[in-house]
Amino acid sequence: MLAPAELTRVFRARGLKVTPQRQLLFTLLHDNETHPTVEALFATASKMMPGISLRTVYQTLNDLAAMGELQMVQSAGGSTRFDPNVTEHHHAQCDRCGELHDVYVDDLDRLRVRNLDGFQTERARIVFSGLCAACLSKTTRTQKQSNKRSITKPSSNKGANK
Repeated sequence: MLAPAELTRVFRARGLKVTPQRQLLFTLLHDNETHPTVEALFATASKMMPGISLRTVYQTLNDLAAMGELQMVQSAGGSTRFDPNVTEHHHAQCDRCGELHDVYVDDLDRLRVRNLDGFQTERARIVFSGLCAACLSKTTRTQKQSNKRSITKPSSNKGANK
């Protein structure tokens, strides 16, 4: 995505209104690697500029996407996320926490795909699903704690022979 000052220039050149609210959104999105939803971006913007409207956020995101400055990514949970990284890349998404981050696939042109039956591919988007490092670490810790409890749990056979 272009830098905020450049986006301001491009918006004006296209006859689009440039407001302080839009400039804030340009800044919040620039180099943002979190792939925010509309709601998350609205919540952050509202803290910084109370009174910003949800409609302004939606309209600005739609304008940026139409200009090719944002990618819209459908997450596994069904929500739309916005990615200011418009270079060729793919995504990895955590099944537990929903974290979405950019990944790069080498030699994508060598990928063999079957059953396209004359379908003309214009682009490919790959989403790797699984557990992010943080969720995997939590799972591993929980399993280790559970194993310790089952190993150290005392037998409850007191008085069974009375």
